[in-house]
Amino acid sequence: MTNTLRVALVQHACGDDLAANMERSLAGIREAAERGAKLVMLQELHRSRYFPQHENPALFDLAEPIPGPSTELLAQAAKETGTVVVGSLFERRAPGLYHNTAVVLEADGSLAGIYRKMHIPDDPGFYEKYYFTPGDLGFQPIQTSVGKLGVLICWDQWFPEAARLMAMAGAELLLYPTAIGWDSRDTEDEQARQRDAWVTIQRAHAVANGLPVLACNRVGHEPDPTGSTPGIDFWGTSFMAGPQGEILAQASIDKEEVLVADVELARTETVRRIWPYLRDRRVDAYQDLLRLYRD
Repeated sequence: MTNTLRVALVQHACGDDLAANMERSLAGIREAAERGAKLVMLQELHRSRYFPQHENPALFDLAEPIPGPSTELLAQAAKETGTVVVGSLFERRAPGLYHNTAVVLEADGSLAGIYRKMHIPDDPGFYEKYYFTPGDLGFQPIQTSVGKLGVLICWDQWFPEAARLMAMAGAELLLYPTAIGWDSRDTEDEQARQRDAWVTIQRAHAVANGLPVLACNRVGHEPDPTGSTPGIDFWGTSFMAGPQGEILAQASIDKEEVLVADVELARTETVRRIWPYLRDRRVDAYQDLLRLYRD
């Protein structure tokens, strides 16, 4: 049995022009469709620069409702190309309530569902807790015409619990829109360790759950508007891995690319038969996972 799905990741740089950024994303969707993709994923917060490098209340003006203008543009692109599209938006849910949210548009342009980022970082250059309320929808896959999508976002990718819960809920793929990069002050060795860790942890989610993993990152240098740091050099490296962690395709560190590859969804069944992790889980012994730490 085979069930091959052609998927695409749109990796691009972002500047100050919001319309130009969106056009890069839309052009990537069109190119992906021309190359036969039926599922297209965009990078995290692709409409703007990565604004959480600093805290500025004026930047909440970037947020928009869902449905809203960006959702409509993505829906139109999905319908025109006949592809399922995963986008990433700064959601204005209510006055004073904002989320980092992924939207999934069905191939007919309808909104299949949303996922609100659950794990919110707060680190130098990544001040997301100032802007985003943690998600309240849990880890629930979104049903689409190409399968059940386990959509997660960036910082979520470091947590095996999130991937496992999506797998337990029936996800057929794990998807991670991402915005991650280096501080130019880090040594080359440290930069290599960080990027390798990022790839490794997500490949491990593929292995541990017997699922394909898609990760889409941005590229290019984005300055810190405050001038207090050198900014972020986003390391690209968008990739797709199969259910044994094997790399199916991987983009460059510094170039804009539309990465396309075929994913055999039926291999999940084959892999889970030889590596039956779900069968052998000791759910009777995992109670301490509900604790923050064992003192």
